[in-house]
Amino acid sequence: MPESDSPLFAVENLHVRPVDAAEILHGVDLSVGAGELHAVMGPNGSGKSTLAGTLLGSPEFEVTEGHILFKGDDVTDWDPDVRAKHGMFLAFQYPQEIPGVSVINFLRQALSARKGIDLSVLELRLSIMEWMERLEMDPSFADRYLNEGFSGGEKKRNEILQMAILEPDLAILDETDSGLDIDALRVVAKGVREVRAERPEMGVVLITHYQRLLDELEPDRVHILIDGRIVQSGGPELATRVETEGYEAWR
Repeated sequence: MPESDSPLFAVENLHVRPVDAAEILHGVDLSVGAGELHAVMGPNGSGKSTLAGTLLGSPEFEVTEGHILFKGDDVTDWDPDVRAKHGMFLAFQYPQEIPGVSVINFLRQALSARKGIDLSVLELRLSIMEWMERLEMDPSFADRYLNEGFSGGEKKRNEILQMAILEPDLAILDETDSGLDIDALRVVAKGVREVRAERPEMGVVLITHYQRLLDELEPDRVHILIDGRIVQSGGPELATRVETEGYEAWR
């Protein structure tokens, strides 16, 4: 596990509520070092997706107390696009369809915004072909409208393709295993492993219900989120305990 004097990413005493609603996160603390993969596990309604949305600055949520720190900067009040340009990436649980915008044009605009690199469509096409092959994506998907008519597995592979091309410093994967059969899950997990191999300093926060994706990705740390609080943290063995005992052990 890489060592660092200060974490790549941290949340400190994070309290969050949806706009005009009751508080959901009640003082979450989490620290991720460069190159580490941390899993956040919890049942439905525990606050996992609220945490993911808050980390990327969703306007649906309000931070009422605490801080989000990234690469030494307090990004708590930064807009989502500024966080993304700074190197934060979110793979959505339910990726949105964008009719009229092809995958390759979306990637071209996103890469330009993230790194100031203005590749031609041809240059970008050449650069993404290898990743599409690794993710078992048909090359024709590059010209299809973003996520329109994609299966659940295709949408998730497309999210990992974006992560590979945009080269973030921190990737937050919000229930990337949701809706995937075992074959699609293994392809997606293989893609995550290969992105991490090429970017060994990238930190990953993986939000999930189940152990099956963790069997493929082997987290450094596992955190149990129950009712808006992290109630226990530990090594990969904690995920095994969830699988055998369920979440009732922490309620």
